[in-house]
Amino acid sequence: MSKIAFIGTGVMGAAMAGHLLDAGHELTVYNRTKSKTDALVARGAVYAETPQAAATAADFVITIVGYPKDVREVYFGEVGIFQNDLSGKILIDMTTTEPTLAKEIYEKAQKVGAQALDAPVSGGDLGAKNGTLTIMVGGDDAAFQKALPLFEKMGKTIMLQGSAGSGQHTKMANQIGIAGTMTAMSELMVYADKAGLDMEKVLVTLGGGGASTWSLTNYAPRILKEDYSPGFFVKHFIKDLGIALAEAEKMGLELPATAGAKKLYDQLADKGFENDGTQALIKLWWQDGARPK
Repeated sequence: MSKIAFIGTGVMGAAMAGHLLDAGHELTVYNRTKSKTDALVARGAVYAETPQAAATAADFVITIVGYPKDVREVYFGEVGIFQNDLSGKILIDMTTTEPTLAKEIYEKAQKVGAQALDAPVSGGDLGAKNGTLTIMVGGDDAAFQKALPLFEKMGKTIMLQGSAGSGQHTKMANQIGIAGTMTAMSELMVYADKAGLDMEKVLVTLGGGGASTWSLTNYAPRILKEDYSPGFFVKHFIKDLGIALAEAEKMGLELPATAGAKKLYDQLADKGFENDGTQALIKLWWQDGARPK
């Protein structure tokens, strides 16, 4: 069994770390809000006061935090991971962040005798809970093969996409795809409701045809229950779409549908719903997310 430092135990991270703990690995955890590590500590994990302390004795250091600035602080800060002797360690950032930052971490790791992978995930809170995440990895194959047994405890679809930063680029493609399915799901639901259709029948019917998507299957039932708890935060989706559009601009690409989706989510955040789940997009049509009477 390996010694693992797991940094970031929020909605996704806590469940992911739990699978590693269940597999018998020795786990040290850190989270900026300490209380979010309590359940893991109660199950046998050890709490560390800083990212630096968490990584000290670990073979693998896994991070999944909020924003690129958080990733930079966790790795390069005064009490960050790179303050340690990292010889022989494997650093795995599972945050969705900038490909350029992933490359920067990789290059720094190489200089200090460590290996680094960028390994963002898709699948939301349910995927994290069920250990069925899709994990998109960038970095060297040797490091990937060493980390694969850990990935297999957290995910189902796992693939090395290419060199450092490739995992993040793949995640950007994923978020571009999800942006389209979330806007489509919201619009078809408000349309069907306005037309006076039986929503449950509509969802079963469309779920069996060409309009079926992961978003429709997993988020439409939550909307009907008025459940807007965050499987994935609106504020984090806005961050991701901003990165995707910035990377597209660097490549000379225009992505009008993705840009349109980001504008809708920006409007949603402006209305005060940035801490809701992404399914809250329907609140732009349905006040407070309740179907019109």
